[in-house]
Amino acid sequence: MTRIATIRKRADFVAANRGIRVARPGFVLLVNRDVVPAEEADLRFGVTVTKKIGNAVVRNRMKRRFRALLREALPDAGIAGADHVMIGREGGVERDFALLREELAVALSRAAAGKGDPPRKRGGQRSSHGRGK
Repeated sequence: MTRIATIRKRADFVAANRGIRVARPGFVLLVNRDVVPAEEADLRFGVTVTKKIGNAVVRNRMKRRFRALLREALPDAGIAGADHVMIGREGGVERDFALLREELAVALSRAAAGKGDPPRKRGGQRSSHGRGK
């Protein structure tokens, strides 16, 4: 039986950014294999949704859906001894649950194969906002 725990500390969420990143239309999956195996669990997961997505009702609904998906998928497809973090994206709450399940399965298989997406660009393009530069 695979033991699953939730990630609670911010440092663990930040550390997941150093791992594999797999982007899908409804979410981004981060998998950090550089985790010391904890005594309490074989796998750990966390869910985060920013305020850009919507109000508290929308964010909480998205987090509930993601937690249900992860609890269902991780025992079979999760990477042992790794942290799995799902980050909600715009439109993820409206996506069909079965479609999210399929996308998560693909994302987990890509992460297990080490085929992550390229890292995000740092900082992005900054505009001068009419300052005459």
